[in-house]
Amino acid sequence: MEFTGDPAGPAAYLDAATASPLHPVAREALLAALADGWADPARLYSAGRRAQQLSDAARAAFAEAFAVRPDEVSFWPSGTAAAQAAVLGGLTGRARQGDTLVHSAIEHSAVLHAAARGRATEVGVDRLGRLDLDAWDRAVSAPGVALASLISASHEVGTIQPVAAAAGYCSEAGVPLFVDAAQTVGRADVPPGWSLLSASAHKWGGPPGVGVLVVRKGVRWISPYPQDDLYRPGQPGSVDLPAVVAAAASLRAVQAEARTESVRLSALVDRIREQVPALVPDVEVVGDPAQRLPHLVTFSCLYVDGEALLHALDRAGFAVSSGSSCTASTLRPSHVLEAMGVLSHGNVRVSLHRGTTEADVDRFLAVLPGLVEAIRKEAGM
Repeated sequence: MEFTGDPAGPAAYLDAATASPLHPVAREALLAALADGWADPARLYSAGRRAQQLSDAARAAFAEAFAVRPDEVSFWPSGTAAAQAAVLGGLTGRARQGDTLVHSAIEHSAVLHAAARGRATEVGVDRLGRLDLDAWDRAVSAPGVALASLISASHEVGTIQPVAAAAGYCSEAGVPLFVDAAQTVGRADVPPGWSLLSASAHKWGGPPGVGVLVVRKGVRWISPYPQDDLYRPGQPGSVDLPAVVAAAASLRAVQAEARTESVRLSALVDRIREQVPALVPDVEVVGDPAQRLPHLVTFSCLYVDGEALLHALDRAGFAVSSGSSCTASTLRPSHVLEAMGVLSHGNVRVSLHRGTTEADVDRFLAVLPGLVEAIRKEAGM
């Protein structure tokens, strides 16, 4: 394949929706916590008490960030583990009320895999990726519904979901609502009304390996895993306490920066949304242009193989996602794009972070047209 563009320039990581670079505050907190947080916080000796103090402080920081009680917060090995614990534990706890999970068609694969273990009702979205609220109302009002699940904002296209309205219908039906807020936490407030919520630290610049689950008081949750206390949410085994401390510290830092960063990154995303269709023929920019995450944009290129474009961009110094972002190893067509009924060929998701510069975006826009043209030419298009 011949590429005539200029790939010169520093590498640009543009896949923050998968994992954001470690925030400097997280790095500092992690190193400090490794010195004092290595012991078992359940032990009564001095090292254990110091670890318990760190654990309590981290839990309190998360409780403040989510406006909940500290004892409603639990830690899990990942965002995936936290989301699946929410779904499986919520369904188990409400087995007497029913056995059906209502979920949107654009949930993360972690939720879809959990849903596949039992009865589920899927609710569709429109072409912009917005939940069909009328269908949602009918679905959660049906007999036998134990739990509902709605992602706060699409991890594939960035469309913000009507969580407050969906929560209202759930409240009327007496059905708890689980919100997967992995893409929203640290970037925007999650509307109220939810009963369970999960988040993932490495999405906001915390360390990998920390998932957070909030289960509000009054919501019946029973662990789907064998452990000592089946009624108190928490992972079986030890928590990576230094990572949890770093996650809490970095969340506080990114929330303080969120308003400024939202404005800055949204302007860069607007430039990509406007320029890509103007520079590259036969491209569809997908997702809601207004009600969207500030840092994420997705577009699809007709007559282009997504894997070929991903590798071409990588060689040019850009890390992006292609295919289904939550099952990227397979590079299958995105179930989110399919649910929206939009073009899924040559799919590229670009997601920015606090280290992304205007120069990174300018260079991406300069390189992309030549790459797409070369791939199409090689394919005989």
